Amino acid sequence: MTVPASADAGPPPAAPRAAPPGCGALFAGFLGLGLTGFGGVLPLARHMIVERRRWLSPAEFTDLLGLCQFLPGGNIINLSVAVGLEFRGAAGAVSALLGLILGPTAAVVALGMVYDQFRDDPRVQGLFAGLAAAAAGLLVAMALKMLAPLRRQPVALGIVGLCVLAIALLRLPLLPCMAVLAPLSVLAVGWRGR
Repeated sequence: MTVPASADAGPPPAAPRAAPPGCGALFAGFLGLGLTGFGGVLPLARHMIVERRRWLSPAEFTDLLGLCQFLPGGNIINLSVAVGLEFRGAAGAVSALLGLILGPTAAVVALGMVYDQFRDDPRVQGLFAGLAAAAAGLLVAMALKMLAPLRRQPVALGIVGLCVLAIALLRLPLLPCMAVLAPLSVLAVGWRGR
């Protein structure tokens, strides 16, 4: 006789991790990401790395992205290097980084030449306003997905709330906020782990 699953059983278990990708798979994955995501690419990166290719679990992605956000440079650039290093060392980092930047670099050069010809056209200006709104929506969607693993961690959610309050609402500078909140989050996780 089977026992019915209760409604409070929690979310279904995560899909198992896929086999570690080779340099070619890292290049192809990040090339596709670079060609499909223009601007706000982190939500697409999470989908590709966690949900579609299953290279990392949701928690591993969140941890790695947290590290990448703390490092200087673009988050997605740092993430490509970190994922490549995780699986194939320096060769994987170079493969992932080249995959991420080659296609978009060529596209930006070509678009720059076209934009130079048509930048005063109101339709082109409207197009860019629409792209900015879409990128903002993707960023909010990714932030909500990244909050899911933290839903049962009130201390972590409190630190997220402090960060939103400090940066988004009070408009405090990023570096001082990080200088205070990063050590606070490390202490909170260490305290919770006891």
